[in-house]
Amino acid sequence: MRIDIVTIFPEYLEPLNVSLVGKARARGQLDVRLHGLREHTTDVHRTVDDSPYGGGPGMVMKPEPWSAALDGVVASARPEDGPAPTLVVPTPSGRPFTQELAHELAERPWLAFAPARYEGIDRRVIEDAADRMPVVEVSIGDYVLAGGEVAVLVIVEAVARLLPGVLGNAESHQDDSFAPGRMADLLEGPVYTKPAEWRARPVPEVLLSGNHAKIARWRRDQAFARTLAMRPDLVARWERAAMDKHDLRALAALGVEWDEPSGRFRQSADGVEE
Repeated sequence: MRIDIVTIFPEYLEPLNVSLVGKARARGQLDVRLHGLREHTTDVHRTVDDSPYGGGPGMVMKPEPWSAALDGVVASARPEDGPAPTLVVPTPSGRPFTQELAHELAERPWLAFAPARYEGIDRRVIEDAADRMPVVEVSIGDYVLAGGEVAVLVIVEAVARLLPGVLGNAESHQDDSFAPGRMADLLEGPVYTKPAEWRARPVPEVLLSGNHAKIARWRRDQAFARTLAMRPDLVARWERAAMDKHDLRALAALGVEWDEPSGRFRQSADGVEE
């Protein structure tokens, strides 16, 4: 996969040289290219922002440097990249970033990122880009950052670890929370390693039993309990068809029952209903 990132702070993306992403780059599995936005300015002060039309606080990133930078990225296409990149624009008003979206982006051969600063990028840049390439506006959460570079780091790492050969164990991401192929909207339970006892806290006995069926059951029960404790909002999104009789018994013990009229799971009166 090829990734191009246009930013006024290329040094902010240094973490892409370490850990899994850095190793993937060194092995040639990931081609990451950084582009300084100020290199595409034409004035002596290398200005990338101006005051907003209509008034208001803050500044808006100018269209000319962005269009020149993105034009340069598109013009550098190689046959293996495809005709144009998918442009990913981090913004609090975008589509929520989920594991499902990470998998979608991991299927694209070429991604370009446009992290904004100040009050954002002149909207015409996004509209113009959409005439030439797929555009996905993405939010990593309901909060506002000083700039989009942090979001780029989050998205690139989530996508990169899904690429073939990036993880040492190709099956590692299949059991991730929210991963396709497991029950959607179910968090992972707790994990343990050696020693078997640490500070008078033993590893749950079932994990030492060697009984893989019991271990799988315990892990799923723990996942139910953890999801209820940490993300009770997900309960209403669970599907009845994804549950077996053991799941239903485990959920009943946790105060969760299938509500036929509403067609969804609900916590009992003693629990916290959505």
